[in-house]
Amino acid sequence: MRVRYSARQDGKPVKKAIVYTRDEHGINAADVDSDAVSIVERLKAQGYETYIVGGAVRDLILGKRPKDFDIASAASPARIKKVFRNARVIGHRFRLVHVYFGPKIFEVSTFRSLKEGPTGNSFGSIEEDVLRRDFTLNALFYDPGKQIVVDYVGGMKDIREKVIRPIIPLSLIFRDDPVRMIRAVKYGAAAGFTLPFPLRWKIKRQSPLLLSVSPSRLTEEIFKIIRSPAAAVIVQALEGFGLYGYLQPAASLLMKEKSGFRGRYLAGLELLNKPGFKNLPGETLAALIQDYLEDETDWEAGIAENYKSTFALARSFVLPMNPPRVEMDSAVRLVFAARGIIIKKSRFLERGKPPREKPEHTARSQGPAEDIPAEPHNPRRRRRRRAPWSETGAPADF
Repeated sequence: MRVRYSARQDGKPVKKAIVYTRDEHGINAADVDSDAVSIVERLKAQGYETYIVGGAVRDLILGKRPKDFDIASAASPARIKKVFRNARVIGHRFRLVHVYFGPKIFEVSTFRSLKEGPTGNSFGSIEEDVLRRDFTLNALFYDPGKQIVVDYVGGMKDIREKVIRPIIPLSLIFRDDPVRMIRAVKYGAAAGFTLPFPLRWKIKRQSPLLLSVSPSRLTEEIFKIIRSPAAAVIVQALEGFGLYGYLQPAASLLMKEKSGFRGRYLAGLELLNKPGFKNLPGETLAALIQDYLEDETDWEAGIAENYKSTFALARSFVLPMNPPRVEMDSAVRLVFAARGIIIKKSRFLERGKPPREKPEHTARSQGPAEDIPAEPHNPRRRRRRRAPWSETGAPADF
């Protein structure tokens, strides 16, 4: 273990971070995505301090293979874009870069400053950036080339002690972003970590702040949860904190009021991690809605009427989540298929509108079609020559 120092204004050294070596942090380099390593090394070769950060480092230390790899760098978004042709700058308030390697997307952010507070958008140093992160276990920086972990906030110690500790003061952390409450409970449940009493108390007191979160962000969070190997455990923990009612209010209410629904609902989430799960389109969403639809659908009705009413029930049940219509359609058809009822995919396109009819005449004015005489057919009619230049100023042949 090494210590990273920086100089104070009076010139005296001050301890800034602990640097853990390969033998100390235990990360298996084979679990690190090679394309993520390539991004880090290319930016470092350009002279920019760059690391893999966040949940990927946490999972690697815990011996898990991460699904996503986020990267933080001293390079600005414009500079990152110049280094990688397969990149795109996104965001308005928070400028990020997505680097594409085939179907994989790597999010590369620039170190943020604290000058404008914990939610500002000015660029800064790594020492400032780490203080803007939510919890210590997500604030570790991994250099895959040197195979070191840089720890400014005691995140490695907290991981070893299995505790969730916030970096941002409790008075601000959830007011700045209420979704952090969901993430704190999720991290604790998935990894078996403890939430200290002050953190638990603050979550229960400030949970109504989640009412202000947009449906799109809630949709993103619920999909992350139900696609997690620990989905059922996370949902139980969120329900215990009173948070699941903000993500899935209908399901939360039924788990409290309807006998047996909780067990069936959680069992459905556990099926997502069984070996036979194929991750078909809509299959994840079907796990959320299947128990509710099983009870609420009128299976004796005609197929067409049944499908339309069931689709509406499913839409209402998952609110405020708003998944794409195509995915919801696939999920409803999977629920029907489980009962041996095959719904053609074309039903998804039916909107209850009659097909548009082609007009019998092409009108040249706003008058009735019968007042416009049909133009006689002239087989010898010459084609009109195109002007040598188009309206845009380009040659007509181009």
